[in-house]
Amino acid sequence: MRFTRRNTALATVTAAAVTAGLLVPGASGATGATAATAASDPHVRAVCDDRRPGPADPGAYGMQLDGTFRHPALTPVDEESDHPFPGRNAAYDTRSYIKNMKVEAAYEGTDFTPDYFHTWQNVVDFDGRRYLFQYDRSEGRVYDVTDVRKVRVVERMSREDVGGDETRANGDWAAHDYWGASTVQWSKKLNAYVMVQSFESRRQISELSDRPPLDKYTNPDGVRKLREKPGLKGFKVYRLDGPRKKDWKLLATVSTDSTQADPLRSDPATAQQGSGSIDVPYWTGEKYMFIATAPDDTYSGTEYPTNLHSAGYQSWDMTDPAHPKLLDTWHLPGQRTGEDAAYRQNPRCGNRTSWMGARMPLFLPRPVEEGGRYAFAAMGGYGLTVLDVSDPSNLRTVSHLDLPASVSGTEGDNIDVSQYEKTGMIYYSGYPLTEDCYEPYKDVYQIDAKDPRNPRVVGVLPRPVPPRSAGITDYCQRRGSFGPKRTGYYTNPGKHDAGVLGYGFYNAGVQFFDVSDPADPEISAYFVPKAYGRDTAEYAYGNQTHGVYVEWDRNIAWVLTNHGIYALSSKVLGKPDLDAPAEPFRTSEF
Repeated sequence: MRFTRRNTALATVTAAAVTAGLLVPGASGATGATAATAASDPHVRAVCDDRRPGPADPGAYGMQLDGTFRHPALTPVDEESDHPFPGRNAAYDTRSYIKNMKVEAAYEGTDFTPDYFHTWQNVVDFDGRRYLFQYDRSEGRVYDVTDVRKVRVVERMSREDVGGDETRANGDWAAHDYWGASTVQWSKKLNAYVMVQSFESRRQISELSDRPPLDKYTNPDGVRKLREKPGLKGFKVYRLDGPRKKDWKLLATVSTDSTQADPLRSDPATAQQGSGSIDVPYWTGEKYMFIATAPDDTYSGTEYPTNLHSAGYQSWDMTDPAHPKLLDTWHLPGQRTGEDAAYRQNPRCGNRTSWMGARMPLFLPRPVEEGGRYAFAAMGGYGLTVLDVSDPSNLRTVSHLDLPASVSGTEGDNIDVSQYEKTGMIYYSGYPLTEDCYEPYKDVYQIDAKDPRNPRVVGVLPRPVPPRSAGITDYCQRRGSFGPKRTGYYTNPGKHDAGVLGYGFYNAGVQFFDVSDPADPEISAYFVPKAYGRDTAEYAYGNQTHGVYVEWDRNIAWVLTNHGIYALSSKVLGKPDLDAPAEPFRTSEF
């Protein structure tokens, strides 16, 4: 999830803190304020001296004579500012570009933009109709997408009437309720769709403190308020008897706070520890589920200045979706308070910049119930870990691979495992958090994991290049963020095509890669939409294409942007079906 201008203001934070003498960019020693904050909250980690990077030297990065862009080597957290450089466009680009794709339909406006920066998607089928969910916490939409060219909004959920305040109930939501990242799968036991919905804490101290610096190291008041905020940290389980919220039946409310006596009987109106369940849970409707979570506040080993938790993983028994049972919890040494010796071994220690810990659950090429043994963990600044999950009650580390530091930005949160069964290759990536390429480029690493005990980097996917008609030679010049986001999720209907990967790429739109020959990957198709629409807030112009969701059974790619959604077809995906699917989606295929 990308943080937004509405919620952070880290550029102002840093400037204010430097002016106040609290932070010194590039300083080698911890400040008095940092030490005081660490002392007042035992889980704010100040294990190493303050080594946060200062601003990049403008002469050390930018356009090169051959038309390429040289990225800065190291930059501070700065999600708020633009960073002009010679050769950058003066204005955001309102044109679009396309190759080997066709826009079947486009839908613009607030009904098709629940959030400018990030949304999740799911598909369900009822009574011969297909419905697409698009949502981000209190803002949710349900679309009838049966006819791709005549999409209808059938439900709109919002807290706009209460100023977005999630502590307040309204006609759509109860207090402290919202639509968290979800998986929707068919339960044979219940003969119905079941949705497992993540509930995680807000990550930004800025939402609970109105004064700078909005930094956990220097703002004990913000840390305290975030700890004390009531709300569920865990997940909810619903039976879906139809596509609308009125059709949801709550089966279970589960806390991942390990200090709770009974996870199924916790009080969401009180403060709970840890992060809650993060992003889309991995569950295929069968017995085992895997989630990313920090089970309590001791999971603190991360440098990111506004995030208090470093998530590991849990496995759950979902035999009875109404009574989930915790099986095991796993983390890397260094992630918990007191594991300082291990934490110091990471070269990021003290940089006050790196996100360290899981942002998404485990990635499994094959479900455990179908004989799957290995899972892959993307853990930001902690790198890649391979786990043996064949016995979910005993999660075991198989191997670990450190990836090159790429600070700032998210260093690793997504692993595409759709090609693993055929080629042994997985695709590991982070994503950008700044505009105008003011950070190292986020490569998509090709990792050969045929031998799970010895994964190794064997290449990177090619960097997208704008067409000549764009009038620029590198997407960094187009303004906004540039780099990969994710390839969607495993929850898509149908079976993922072998050899095809589609990434949302921010200002480079959606980029489809042909990886059928891992030694020679290439970009086979793309669609780059305009930078913004008529209803897009100016502060969101740079966050252009943040997602892609493919219906593999109909060969339709939904592209999610800061101004609406597009339905695309392509010969790369196969012949599209623009009408009702031949078979209803029941559970994820592998």
